[in-house]
Amino acid sequence: MLKLGTKASPFKLFDTNSGRMVNFSSSTIGKGFLFAFICNHCPFVIHLKKHFPRVFNKWLEQGLKVYAISSNDPIKYPADSPKQMTKDTKQFNFNFPYLFDESQQVAKNYKATCTPDFFLFNEQKELVYRGQYDSSRPGGQIEVSGKDLINAVDRMIAGEKPSVNQTPSLGCNIKWKK
Repeated sequence: MLKLGTKASPFKLFDTNSGRMVNFSSSTIGKGFLFAFICNHCPFVIHLKKHFPRVFNKWLEQGLKVYAISSNDPIKYPADSPKQMTKDTKQFNFNFPYLFDESQQVAKNYKATCTPDFFLFNEQKELVYRGQYDSSRPGGQIEVSGKDLINAVDRMIAGEKPSVNQTPSLGCNIKWKK
């Protein structure tokens, strides 16, 4: 896992929501930065996807930059193609970029291993959280709440130190190209 305090890596990726390239760099300004590694086909992501816009779109209004990123191989997994990603942005009302990591280098830089996987950086672009959205799982008894990630964002906004107790994400492995 990426160590807390690690600086966010720059990237330039295609946004399937706007149809434009999105550049994240040391000069990108925000009250914080959330990178959500997701995809279209994973049952763990599908389980959470209806909840994301309610939370993520609100954070956008508060000045937090939110980037959803799919790094899966769309040749082997056509449901994760940019065309299908665009459909998801409309269907689920994503007001945030849904970026296609064609080279998979961004996932490698962030040490993302599964979908979903969440990385929260503060205003100085230092990692303060990496882990799960919440403890809910497909077919489980726990309702989707976003509790773990929401708590991390609240702590960051309040200027508190990150919790040392962070639960890694659980989901489908990123579908790496051979």
